[in-house]
Amino acid sequence: MNMNRELEYMFVQCARVWIPDAEEVWKSAELTKDFKNGDASLQLMLEDGTSIEHKLDPKTKNLPYLRNPDILVGENDLTALSYLHEPAVLHNLKVRFIDSKLIYTYCGIVLVAINPYETLGIYGTDIINAYSGQNMGDMDPHIFAVAEEAYKQMARDERNQSIIVSGESGAGKTVSAKYAMRYFATVSGSTSEANVEQKVLASNPIMEAIGNAKTTRNDNSSRFGKYIEIGFDTRYRIIGANMRTYLLEKSRVVFQADEERNYHIFYQLCASSHLPEFKTLKLSSANDFLYTRQGRSPVIQGVDDTKELSTTRNAFTLLGINESYQMGLFQVLAAILHLGNVEIKDRDSDSSLIPPNNRHLTAFCELVGVTYQDMSQWLCHRKLKTATETYVKTLPRLQATNARDALAKHIYAKLFNWIVEHVNKALITNIKQHSFIGVLDIYGFETFEINSFEQFCINYANEKLQQQFNMHVFKLEQEEYMKEQIPWTLIDFYDNQPCINLIEAKMGILDLLDEECKMPKGSDDSWAQKLYNTHLKTCSLFEKPRMSNRAFIIQHFADKQVEYQCEGFLEKNKDTVNEDQINVLKASKFDLLVELFQDEEKATSPTGQVPGTGGRTRLSIKPDKGRDKSSKEHKKTVGCQFRNSLQMLMDTLNATTPHYVRCIKPNDFKLAFSFDPKRAVQQLRACGVLETIRISAAGFPSRWTYQEFFSRYRVLMKQKDVLSDKKLTCRNVLEKLVEDQDKYQFGKTKIFFRAGQVAYLEKLRADKLRVACIRIQKTIRCWLARKKYLRKRSAAITIQRFTRGYQARCLAKFMRRTQAATIIQKYQRMYVERKRYRQKQAAALVMQTILRAYMARQKYQGLVREHNAVIIQKRVRGWLARCWYKRCLVSLVYLQCCFRRMKARRELKKLKIEARSVEHFKKLNKGMENKIMQLQRRIDEQSKDNRSINEKLVSLETSSTAERERMRGELSRLRGVEEDAKNKGNQVTSLLEQLEKLRKELSSTQKEKKTIEDWAQTYRDEMEKMVSELKDQNCSLKKEKDDLNRLIQEQSQQMTEKMARAIVEKTQQLETDLNEERSRYQNLLTEHLRLEEKYDDLKETMVSSNVSKPGHRRTDSTHSSNESEYTYNSEYAELEEGSRAAEDVTRGMDTSLTLKLQKRLTELEQEKQSLRNELENREDQFQRARARDDVEFKKARGAELEYESLKRQELESENKKLKHDLVEIRRSLLGNAATGAGAPGSPAYKVVLEQLNASCEELEVRKEEVLILRSQLVSQKEAMHHKDEKETMTEPSAYVEDVSKLKDAGELKQAYIGLKDTNRSPRFIRKPLEVSDLLSRLRSAAPDFHKLNEDGELWLVNQGLKETIRLLEHQLQTQRRGYDSEVESLRGELQNVKEENNRQQQLLAQNLQLPPEARIEASLQHEITRLTNENLELLAEDPTASREARVTILRRMVDLMEQLEKQDRTIRKLKKQLKVYSKRIGEMGAQTEGQTSPGQMVDEPIHPVNIPRREKDFQGMLEYKKEDELKLVKNLILELKPRGVAVNLIPGLPAYILFMCLRHADYVNDDQKVRTLLTSTINSIKKILKKRGDDFETVSFWLSNTCRFLHCLKQYSGDEAFIKHNTQRQNEHILSNFDLAEYRQVISDLAIQIYQQLIKCMENILQPMIVSGMLEHETIQGVSGVKPTGLRKRTSSIVDEGTYTLDSILRQLSAFHSTMCQHGTDPELIKQVVKQQFYIIGAVTLNNLLLRKDMCSWSKGMQIRYNVSQLEEWLRDKGLMTCGAKETLEPLIQAAQLLQVKKKTDEDAEAICSMCLALTTAQIVKVLNLYTPVNEFEERVSVAFIRTIQTRLRDRCESPQLLMDTKMIYPVTFPFNPSSLALETIQIPSSLNLSFLTRV
Repeated sequence: MNMNRELEYMFVQCARVWIPDAEEVWKSAELTKDFKNGDASLQLMLEDGTSIEHKLDPKTKNLPYLRNPDILVGENDLTALSYLHEPAVLHNLKVRFIDSKLIYTYCGIVLVAINPYETLGIYGTDIINAYSGQNMGDMDPHIFAVAEEAYKQMARDERNQSIIVSGESGAGKTVSAKYAMRYFATVSGSTSEANVEQKVLASNPIMEAIGNAKTTRNDNSSRFGKYIEIGFDTRYRIIGANMRTYLLEKSRVVFQADEERNYHIFYQLCASSHLPEFKTLKLSSANDFLYTRQGRSPVIQGVDDTKELSTTRNAFTLLGINESYQMGLFQVLAAILHLGNVEIKDRDSDSSLIPPNNRHLTAFCELVGVTYQDMSQWLCHRKLKTATETYVKTLPRLQATNARDALAKHIYAKLFNWIVEHVNKALITNIKQHSFIGVLDIYGFETFEINSFEQFCINYANEKLQQQFNMHVFKLEQEEYMKEQIPWTLIDFYDNQPCINLIEAKMGILDLLDEECKMPKGSDDSWAQKLYNTHLKTCSLFEKPRMSNRAFIIQHFADKQVEYQCEGFLEKNKDTVNEDQINVLKASKFDLLVELFQDEEKATSPTGQVPGTGGRTRLSIKPDKGRDKSSKEHKKTVGCQFRNSLQMLMDTLNATTPHYVRCIKPNDFKLAFSFDPKRAVQQLRACGVLETIRISAAGFPSRWTYQEFFSRYRVLMKQKDVLSDKKLTCRNVLEKLVEDQDKYQFGKTKIFFRAGQVAYLEKLRADKLRVACIRIQKTIRCWLARKKYLRKRSAAITIQRFTRGYQARCLAKFMRRTQAATIIQKYQRMYVERKRYRQKQAAALVMQTILRAYMARQKYQGLVREHNAVIIQKRVRGWLARCWYKRCLVSLVYLQCCFRRMKARRELKKLKIEARSVEHFKKLNKGMENKIMQLQRRIDEQSKDNRSINEKLVSLETSSTAERERMRGELSRLRGVEEDAKNKGNQVTSLLEQLEKLRKELSSTQKEKKTIEDWAQTYRDEMEKMVSELKDQNCSLKKEKDDLNRLIQEQSQQMTEKMARAIVEKTQQLETDLNEERSRYQNLLTEHLRLEEKYDDLKETMVSSNVSKPGHRRTDSTHSSNESEYTYNSEYAELEEGSRAAEDVTRGMDTSLTLKLQKRLTELEQEKQSLRNELENREDQFQRARARDDVEFKKARGAELEYESLKRQELESENKKLKHDLVEIRRSLLGNAATGAGAPGSPAYKVVLEQLNASCEELEVRKEEVLILRSQLVSQKEAMHHKDEKETMTEPSAYVEDVSKLKDAGELKQAYIGLKDTNRSPRFIRKPLEVSDLLSRLRSAAPDFHKLNEDGELWLVNQGLKETIRLLEHQLQTQRRGYDSEVESLRGELQNVKEENNRQQQLLAQNLQLPPEARIEASLQHEITRLTNENLELLAEDPTASREARVTILRRMVDLMEQLEKQDRTIRKLKKQLKVYSKRIGEMGAQTEGQTSPGQMVDEPIHPVNIPRREKDFQGMLEYKKEDELKLVKNLILELKPRGVAVNLIPGLPAYILFMCLRHADYVNDDQKVRTLLTSTINSIKKILKKRGDDFETVSFWLSNTCRFLHCLKQYSGDEAFIKHNTQRQNEHILSNFDLAEYRQVISDLAIQIYQQLIKCMENILQPMIVSGMLEHETIQGVSGVKPTGLRKRTSSIVDEGTYTLDSILRQLSAFHSTMCQHGTDPELIKQVVKQQFYIIGAVTLNNLLLRKDMCSWSKGMQIRYNVSQLEEWLRDKGLMTCGAKETLEPLIQAAQLLQVKKKTDEDAEAICSMCLALTTAQIVKVLNLYTPVNEFEERVSVAFIRTIQTRLRDRCESPQLLMDTKMIYPVTFPFNPSSLALETIQIPSSLNLSFLTRV
């Protein structure tokens, strides 16, 4: 009843089914009518629209297979399909292979691999790293996933594993096995330096060369089976390998079918025959040899046999087979080719012969070292032995040819075995094997038109493997049911044991074949008859063909009937060869050939086991009778050997955990991504995939966890059905939905469903969602319709309102127009009358206007002329006055500058003399007297200057009086001219008469004027026309000009922009190149550190004898132990103790390996140095480009610096003299030291100490005064600079610079004379004459009064003269006031000088009363005060009059400041040296202290110690003893706990302490101490990082301290680029004796190492969190749907205990950030770390997304974008948005957007191409191929759309790599970050146990 209900529910209209088809095997159809129980047929419609009627089988009434829902199509695991049957499997594989380009698919425990016949980029190292450590169900199907599962189970279960790769020829078995071995070699590594993993991989090209050949189905078909055991040690690293081979196809050596080839090695040798080393082989083209030309296809397209031979030879070399052995092998192979060309002819019907001097036989004999006569004899003869004698029998040509071919096959088989044996020897190691993984690459089930003995053995082996596979699948199913406590019911599955018994049991096929081989006259026919008689009636699997008596049929598994031809079975089973020929070869002079034919016990198997290669015969070497008998008794047939080796293989597989890879050949034409359903179904049936499906379908194939079932089918539950116990909720819901309880079972953690039940539940879910969707659509459509109705109603009302308003407006408009017409008429009439009146009025006004305008113009022109004359006079006189004033001003300034400079130089010389004087304190009074006399002399000079200035003033007053008298005379003359003008007025009457005459002439002239005007009017019209034309032309030309200008401007702008872009691009390219070089350098540094670590590990291995405990360790240690160029002192003892033990071990090391390591290390060092130099060059170029502007600016100031350099040289000469005096004092002290004169009690000692103390105190006081002076000078300089910025750039500045270069008074005098001459030059005298010229011109105009007085111009001239006189009087008064003010200022200066003189006398008196020590201080202070006051006074006065003086004072003050700075530095350095010598003197005194008597000690004055003074002078140094260095390193580095230091103390405290210790070593000039301290520090940091490199807190702590130590070395190095950030106090702590630039580079390399260690540590912590938190965890619950999963269960996205979420990642990132901040890491470095963190997160997430089909859905894209937004919010909270971390997530963001955008039309494709700029084409196509709908409402991406995307992205230039490089580390930089912390303020806590350090 339930079944009928289910059928009625499932087989309804629109249900889709599969029906059989002859071409496509299965075809999809859709029901057009519901099926009812009892119907005999189904009404179907095919996909092309054809309607058919499908009749049911009347006996079985079996309905056709149902199709799975679309959302299940394309699943990774075939067992996840709801309907498990053949058409579903075939369709799923086809969709994945054709549409999604996915070649791997799981089928339960089997990996189905379809050969794409195209190179795919899915086998790189990045893919290997992505699959390493992942669960098998979490990633998309891949051969690497199977390899990872085997590797993981080996380590977890402590059980050996096997990977069984099978399939037809051309299906890709060899490639799959090769990739599996590559995976093991990559993820595990080797335990020694022998590179075992490389040797394992190197065996592949060798075995392919000698065992692979081209067939019609495959260009690289393996013609033998092999089982490779890869051995691992206790740490699961590769230690070696072992290879077993099975059933080599020897017949291919002598025969190949059409379109096939012999083994590759023969063609490789023929292609390389032109090489010099192969000349002796006498080879030529492959077409010249019988054994290589039979297939008529000697070349494989795309394969270069010459290069392949080179690869093969390199592999031989890597495996230890030297050149001599290789040439020997090639000789044997060439001999086989020559042997095949030996032509045997008929002598008669029973005998044959070889013609003499056969070229190929001669070559064969020469190559193998045998005689030509013996070989030609036994190729055509053989021995027959009887009981009494031996006969020699001739052979007919056919038998002789067969014997020749048998010999060739036998030689090749021996050669094959020899190579396999030596490959195994190269792969064997002495380390004990803990476990192994076997990779079985064996032929699949084969059937041809003619099947012989080889196919029989192959299919026999496949029967055994299929039996083992069936038992393993059955066992796994049983274990799963028992684990979940499901009632176990026996599942019926196909057992092929009867077929195996038919072949291998007693009296089976192989047994009868061996028996027939022992018969004297056994034949293939008699053996066939025995088979018929024995099995034809007793076994149903054995049949006889109807039309043949020499063949038999065996029905193999999967209903596969194969017909075998009996011909050749006996011969191939016996594998006989002429023993006489073998004896000839054994007697060869060729050692390798003799080695091939040694005792069979040594040559049968390379592993010492029973060989698996077919055709291996056991031949005795000695021809004695007894030996022959025993040989025959013990000789085994090929079938027997194969059966034994196959049994051993099955025993091995049964003792391991098998993993299955089934390779499928999609078509027979080697077309890329072409799928032939017929061929695929045949192979699926043959390889057991469908049997796996049938076994799974027989039970409960669909399995869901309770949580997954609840999440998926929550929509089918009501609110009341949801309970707190999800297991009970699922049980209740299932009982309601599925009434038949046999359809499901409840396990402990899962629900088990029968086949089809998931599809039934999916249909219920889809129906429920469809109903909900319809309801939502109904509600939305109702809302939309009502909204549309309301809009229409509102629109109608609005239209009505506007219509009525329009009508009202039209009526009002008509009324307004009527009224307006009346008003217009009224105003129009009024306008006409007013216009007529205005025309008359305008005519009268025009006449008046013309007349008045004429008169006004005449008057205006006279006024303009008068005004211009006045302006000219004013400007000329003003210019003359200014010129005179400037000359006077410049002269005065020039004289003042020269005088003050001379005075300052004299004072400077006196100060220098006083400073050099040793008897300064004795002659101080005398110096003061000289100073008084100097001041008196200065007063006299100033009084003389005042007298000269007064004389000048008197002369100027006299000249002004004379000028004033002259001007008065001129005024009187002008008044006379005015009187003359009045007299001339009487002539006006006569002028009136002349006017009357002129009027008459005017009337006549007017008539003439009219005629002229008429002519002029016509001329004017013509000219206007011409002008208009010219204007048009001008406009057009202007337009063209504007266009050209605009075009030029645009081009110039474009060129400017282009140049700017080019400069920006060049800059970016330089920065990119710099980053690449920096990255290369850091990568090489990492490689160098890795090699050094490996070197250290080797040393530790040699020294220590302890064996590490076993444990699962996947990869090599990531810690590095880079050693610097110096040796750590604390390790000396350990190395000395272990040196003896190391010597014995070192003797056994591989010398070549050591030399290689040393050579590699040297190369890396050289490359590192070159990269470092190149990096420095790039950085220098960068710095030079930045400093170019500064250099140009400095060049502009070069003239000013010359004078300062002269001063500096003088000061340096003085310093040299002081140093010389100091050296003399030292010599005197050292000279008297031996005699005791320098003892503490000696007078010389006291004098020196007093001088030292006085000098120290004086230097300290000087230092404070210089600081005060510098602050005052800087402030005054800034104030003056702002006020006089423009004035200092004028002419006086040039004069000041010239004055500053004058040397003495003579030069001053010459300058003054030159100034006078300049003032008398003609260009200064000519200017005043211009006024007189103007007056003369006015006078000269008097005779022409008639012309001047036409419009009153004379009056205008008179007024102009008056204005000129007033202007001159005003200027005269202004000059008088200026002279008066100058006189007053001079008097004030004179008074100031007198006051200054009195003040200087008072100061002199005060200084004489002061003690000698304070006199210099007081005089210097007084001088500074005087200059400051003088400066302030000058600032208060007129800026123009005093700017030269201010500039001079400013330069003097700046020079004084620079001089004091120079002296300060010199004094500071001398002070340090004095302290050193005082300390040495103290040590000398301490040595002689024991010789002093007690009385002398009592009477000796004790030098007082000023404790506060020493505390005040703390220099920020720490002193330690040499023997305390190890204790310092131990307490401060090795045993320091970062947590306590980071919480309680200042950041970077260890770095500060180490640097303070280093400063003291530099201070005492102890280079050995500096070197050992730095070396110990570097090595100790490396040691602690090697010990605790996995602790993020430790690595972060020492990264911060290393960077701080590096910054301290830069900050206090003395380089100008670094010290400019220091304070004055910090500059005093600069290192003085040693340049540590090289050590800075070493420490920088150490910081890079620590940074990379930090990144690896963070990556190890974040790696397990990323995939779970970013992809699998549902941050937004309910968005992602859970699809059915197969046997390979993926990681659940539901949050469980221990599952990482996004919050876990954010918490971990916050922990990283807070730790680095606590440790005081540089902010820029933190930004780089965060950027690297986000890159790792984005890269790992995107890589997993690209390898997981179940993650590529719309809902997962939403989850990813939300997670990325949370990461951005974290960056925003931490203030790290500008660090570039967000940009590293751009590929992930674009991938998430790609999952969510529409993917249908061309517009969508264009949007995707423009959006996904950070993704490569391969990544975009991969995401689109993997896109999987979670619900039925989503649609898949069509193949046409993907091709459109590929076409649009075809022109992109990018890397073809699919995955992002998760191991990539951005190049790190350490920007200089100076510390503001003063070293002298640092306190050392007692918790550090550094009490032995002394503050200095």
